[in-house]
Amino acid sequence: MIRALAAYLPTRMLLLGATEALLVGLAFTGAILFRFGHDADLVLRYEHGLIKIALVIAVFFLSMWYLDLYDGQFLSRHFQLLPRLLQVAGVMVILLAFVYYAYPGAQIGRSVLLVGMFLALILLVSWRQMFFTFIRQLNLVQRVLVFGTGPFAVALSKEASTRPELGVDFVGCIDDLEPRYPTKTLPYMGKPTLLREVVRNNRVSRVIVALEDRRGRLPLEQLLQLKCEGIVVEEGFDFYESVTGKVPLDSLRMSWLVFSQGFRPSRVQLCTRRAISFCVAVVGLTCSLPLMLIAALAVRIDSEGPIIFPQHRVGKDGTIFTIYKFRTMRLDLDLDGGSRPAQKVDSRVTRVGRWLRRTRIDELPQLYNVVRGDMDLVGPRPFVPPQEAEFVKKIPFYRHRWAVKPGATGWAQVNRGYCATFEDNVEKLAYDLFYIKHMSVGLDLIILLQTIKIILLGRGGQ
Repeated sequence: MIRALAAYLPTRMLLLGATEALLVGLAFTGAILFRFGHDADLVLRYEHGLIKIALVIAVFFLSMWYLDLYDGQFLSRHFQLLPRLLQVAGVMVILLAFVYYAYPGAQIGRSVLLVGMFLALILLVSWRQMFFTFIRQLNLVQRVLVFGTGPFAVALSKEASTRPELGVDFVGCIDDLEPRYPTKTLPYMGKPTLLREVVRNNRVSRVIVALEDRRGRLPLEQLLQLKCEGIVVEEGFDFYESVTGKVPLDSLRMSWLVFSQGFRPSRVQLCTRRAISFCVAVVGLTCSLPLMLIAALAVRIDSEGPIIFPQHRVGKDGTIFTIYKFRTMRLDLDLDGGSRPAQKVDSRVTRVGRWLRRTRIDELPQLYNVVRGDMDLVGPRPFVPPQEAEFVKKIPFYRHRWAVKPGATGWAQVNRGYCATFEDNVEKLAYDLFYIKHMSVGLDLIILLQTIKIILLGRGGQ
């Protein structure tokens, strides 16, 4: 795993992306050779052919990211590869059309574009089928031994086994205590006295320590010797974070929160985040004003009641502030004074409100909250006070969400989507604590890009 912009990127996914960039470059270079023959060298050198190919590669990656072709969950769906790549070609044509309209000098030529895309599709379909076979044959899979047999060790192996892009193979677990509920994905390999033997016989390259209670149970001398021999010895919490993008809430200890890295953004970082949030919110309000006027008119025509719906939410340090959204529900509901969360199928939502929620236009007035300083652009999503009070009582560590300002979007929103149940909000807290621990401008940029993608694809709206 490689960390970039406070996010963890699987090494094999980076290798896949690099090789596919090379293949796309070769495809379009071949298309120029096919189209211009002996004059291809002049096109590449003196007509900025290489720069034009680099632009095509950049648009290609944007289209692949937009259509989830580097998402770990997609890698096992080989039958969807060709249809999705055809969609990538369509998105590329649309994006390049806008680029070429704005900068005519960047055009690579219609015939070169068509031939290049045809060659790229053939190369990418073939390469995707072969890539992971090559990885396995070259033995580029990390064999992992887990030190621990408890629920955290089992949860860690299950999370990693659902992500083929990680390239890890769990050989089993080792501990003084045999697993109470053994699993096929994590067989018991013996007691810690056999640690070096198990590592050697199974060609283990990484040992992950996943013990809940370590007092007197951790063979530090053996682990240090393995580390000196080139075996990676890793803290289970750190590995879990790198794999899932969330903290292991079920196994979390207060001491880990106190002594782990993170959870202490600098004053410069906070000021930078605030400046970026303010500037983006001002620009967003200005650019979206015509759209908000249309939305306001639609809300007024569709149903009786105010256009803007104000609601109390819990912000930083537990303070209460008023959030603003376009009204999407009828006024004659929730007569008991409660505030029930929206459901997947909710009779309270109006016709216009359903469209506003699906497109996220109902949340545009929150940019005003960002300008006022109630919220940042990125942060944990705020809830109403009764919900927050309930969650504080029932979910450990929940009040630590209040350590930073809430956000219009956040790490939990782009990874977990809409939360309707209590269990959903427990998992959402695991993502929020990960964000607070690793909070940075780089991670905020990733979240904003993911948010734009979700909005464009119409995902997660309620």
